[in-house]
Amino acid sequence: MNWLLTLPCSRREAEALHEDDEWVALLDPMPTIVAEEIEAFNDAKWQVKAYFAEKPAKAVLAQLQSRLPSAVNAKPVLEMLPDEDWLVMSQQGLKPVSAGRFYVHTSDNKGPVPRGATIFQIEASQAFGTGGHETTSGCLSMLDQMKSSGLRFDHIADIGTGTGLLAFAARSLWPKAYNIASDIDPVSIDVTAYNAGINAVPLGQSAGSVALCVAQGTDHALLQSRAPYDLVIANILAGPLIELAASFAAITQEGGSLILAGLLDTQADAVLAKYRRQGFRLQRRIDSGDWPCLWLVKRRSYSWQRPLRASGRTSQPPGDFGTW
Repeated sequence: MNWLLTLPCSRREAEALHEDDEWVALLDPMPTIVAEEIEAFNDAKWQVKAYFAEKPAKAVLAQLQSRLPSAVNAKPVLEMLPDEDWLVMSQQGLKPVSAGRFYVHTSDNKGPVPRGATIFQIEASQAFGTGGHETTSGCLSMLDQMKSSGLRFDHIADIGTGTGLLAFAARSLWPKAYNIASDIDPVSIDVTAYNAGINAVPLGQSAGSVALCVAQGTDHALLQSRAPYDLVIANILAGPLIELAASFAAITQEGGSLILAGLLDTQADAVLAKYRRQGFRLQRRIDSGDWPCLWLVKRRSYSWQRPLRASGRTSQPPGDFGTW
């Protein structure tokens, strides 16, 4: 049986819970947490839903409640659920998303497709990145703007791919490029492979296809052998983005582009400062609510000792795999 705990919160509290989620892995049983608004456009009226595979002890409930100031005096609502795939259920009913030239929908909710749109069907699944969150839609808009600016990329990496959506979008814009999508979570790579099938995206290591691998950060032989990249996409979390700054710098060619997302507006300065020290400059920024998408460009050096291939190995902390 599955169990669901529901607690009230504010939007800021929900975002803070998502930002600092390493403690969740220490809970037994470990929950999967989903936040949602109760009243539209009311940041004070949100709720957190924590799904458990077995009934949690009172101490686990108390620890979750203590993380949400708005829920301290509330009575926790714990209910037993039918034996179904609750994670898929929690993502069903997602509305279609239009971002730039891209239109993303599920099979249950396609809606009217804009004329001339590039369409992707991404089902609710056990991986994140359906297009419905501001971080993913911001990345789609940024990729669209890059293409409209006349840029061309030949070697593309999507780190923390989730459902594969951003890798598929990049391939549609630059169909002759070599593409690779990685994630620390094997489930995400399985989901990406499935989504590639339903969207007619070829998988493989040749130009025009998308190669897949399970990797912590950039620590994988296939990722390293294909470096340097002229476009790297990383829609993960602020903590891993800061942790992986040197690693991303090592695999990005001089003059190459890096898209960063998954960070909050309040975290942008810290992330940018870290990447500026690695030789990147901010080219453009798109803000979707409290979630910025950053387009960085790696500065060129003119030393005769310029590296041609990346050789560094850094590992992404376990659990910080690609999110929305």
